[in-house]
Amino acid sequence: MPPILNAQALTKAFGATPLFEEISFTVDEGDRIGLIGPNGVGKSTLLKVLAGEEDADAGDVAVRKRARVGYVRQQSAFAPGASVRQVLEQAMAAAGVPEAEREGRLRAMVGRTGFPDMDADASKLSGGWSKRLAIAEALVGHVDVLLLDEPTNHLDLAGIVWLEELLLQAEFAVVLVSHDRYFLENVATEIVELNRVYADGLLRVRGSYSKFLEGREQYLETQARLQESLKNRVRTEVEWLRRGPKARTTKSKARIDSAHELIGQLKEVTARSQTATAGIEFAATERQTKRLVEFDQVQCVLGERTLFEGLNFVITNGMRVGLVGPNGSGKTSLLRLLREELQPTAGAIRKAAGLCTVYFSQTRELPLGVTLRRALAPDSDSVVYQGRVVHVASYAAKFLFTGEQLNQPVERLSGGERARVLIARLMLEPADLLLLDEPTNDLDIATLEILEDSLLEYTGALVLVTHDRYMLDKVSTTVLGLDGKGSAAVFADYSQWEQWQVAQERGAQPKERAAEATTPEDKPQPEPGATSPAATPKKKLSYLEAREYAGIEAAVEAADARVRAAQQRVSEPAVAIDAAQLTAALAELEAAEAEANRLLERWAELTEKAG
Repeated sequence: MPPILNAQALTKAFGATPLFEEISFTVDEGDRIGLIGPNGVGKSTLLKVLAGEEDADAGDVAVRKRARVGYVRQQSAFAPGASVRQVLEQAMAAAGVPEAEREGRLRAMVGRTGFPDMDADASKLSGGWSKRLAIAEALVGHVDVLLLDEPTNHLDLAGIVWLEELLLQAEFAVVLVSHDRYFLENVATEIVELNRVYADGLLRVRGSYSKFLEGREQYLETQARLQESLKNRVRTEVEWLRRGPKARTTKSKARIDSAHELIGQLKEVTARSQTATAGIEFAATERQTKRLVEFDQVQCVLGERTLFEGLNFVITNGMRVGLVGPNGSGKTSLLRLLREELQPTAGAIRKAAGLCTVYFSQTRELPLGVTLRRALAPDSDSVVYQGRVVHVASYAAKFLFTGEQLNQPVERLSGGERARVLIARLMLEPADLLLLDEPTNDLDIATLEILEDSLLEYTGALVLVTHDRYMLDKVSTTVLGLDGKGSAAVFADYSQWEQWQVAQERGAQPKERAAEATTPEDKPQPEPGATSPAATPKKKLSYLEAREYAGIEAAVEAADARVRAAQQRVSEPAVAIDAAQLTAALAELEAAEAEANRLLERWAELTEKAG
């Protein structure tokens, strides 16, 4: 069967700047492709080209006959006044769904997406529910391939888990642009990185995100060896050219041409291997005060809704707090309390004298009417960074901005570029307490890794709100969880918080408010024999693990059969006397045995966890 989508030799540029050149790849039945790459390489543009919303400058996209392509943009927008029901009904009408089937499909889709109110105004939905509706709008007409552009943006952690389960159960193919590494690891069966460092403009590796990292490392090692080999050959040829051959024979001219060709190859490989990275480094004030902020029986009520109450929590110097909870549970409100934009409804918040607080807003609040130069240096052409005067062009270059971009209006920058501008502005302010509200949105994976390393080296206190589970696990030393029902509790990591949520949903927690939150050092020790669901979570299988466990025995049997087939192949006389066939057969046997061992270990791990 032909592929659903077949993109060949696609080229796209904006002005004189090429986004990608002559890239090709296909989408087949059952593919779940994670599309990654640095900001500015054209990932979103490529999705638009595949969806037929934009034309490539060169190349072709062939769609299989009668195949339907669904596309979900980064930003979801709906007509004012249109209800959730009307949005989905219009999508079904546009897809040609027979009228007799529409109500059944509508009910099925509502069940899958969990919408509580079908008559709600779609244009007034929160970011998370708006994203769910956009996905439902694309799927309700039955698609063969779904294109998703940053689908986890605006979804809370529960929404991301919902989307993972939806895609894992899907019969359609998926191409998704995402920077969420856990999401990619759990969902993708192939990773495609769009990047100019690769000879073909992209690198495609079958397997999960971790498999891709291994494949990319192997590719870069091969490129490094090629570069070194070319350097040695070019060095030899340049020495020969300098000696000046006396006779310009045909053979000599051919060697001269070959030398110039080698020099060109070396330049090309060297240019591809050079990648720029942003320089992110937050500065702390190095104050010695231990207790920076104390919450004492704090209650926060907005309108008629209690977000949290009875909150006792201490932020100490050097603490890195991951703040988690469903959308609307009060995470941003807690940050506003710390910034004194809100006052607690009850209780008190005590701060250390002269506390310096720096805030990263998820709304990317920047002066859009000014140039990049003035956004970074409002009054002059230099900034003071870590006690030194630095020219604004040099400072902008740390964040991968060119000299030409300095005079570009901020509103013309991409989402990822605006995030880098905001981080650059924050780095000019030494802080005792750093408040980051969804800093990962729109950042590419390479910049995320640099940001994580910077936060790990930052010596002040940090409160981090993010839906990026990888960053939460890597950066936070304490997790403060809000459940949106007035309860809050402290956990060692995100996994404990997730298990606590499941326990609450199943009624394992008392109906009254959960125990008040405290820092680990302030938490009272339990009496002998007593246990806490947050402190000692009972082992259990998650939904995805349960599905994996149900099918792992069959997977082990299949892996064993593959090993036996590989062993039989190695022992065949015709293979044993053919070096090339024997090498391939031994490699297959090694791979089969490694996979069988991995599955056996995983089976044992899941069996133990299931009790």
